[in-house]
Amino acid sequence: MNYTFELLGVSPILSFFNHQQKILEEAPLYGVEYLANRKCTLDGFVTSVQTVSPSRGWDADQVVDSVISFWIDNSETIHYWKCRLQDAGSENLLVARVADIKSLQATFESLLGQ
Repeated sequence: MNYTFELLGVSPILSFFNHQQKILEEAPLYGVEYLANRKCTLDGFVTSVQTVSPSRGWDADQVVDSVISFWIDNSETIHYWKCRLQDAGSENLLVARVADIKSLQATFESLLGQ
């Protein structure tokens, strides 16, 4: 299975947790997980994906590899979101998405009504 990792943006803490609760109540996405951290660090997101991988039945090593690959290949994006997180203040989180490619594709297709 192939996985993808992407930084999505900055969110107030309460908004992120309300969104997570809404997702769980309405339609849990089994192959897509949203993560958030107070700091923009590789270690923080690796720890997060190691926590969710077993509960999703994902290959934890492959998921971690996708995070590390993102970190290696996207230094400008990481710097951008790190600065936006600092600008937003301490009551905000940096939100990321990790997913298996097929589930993410199915999610996007359902949004487009295909």
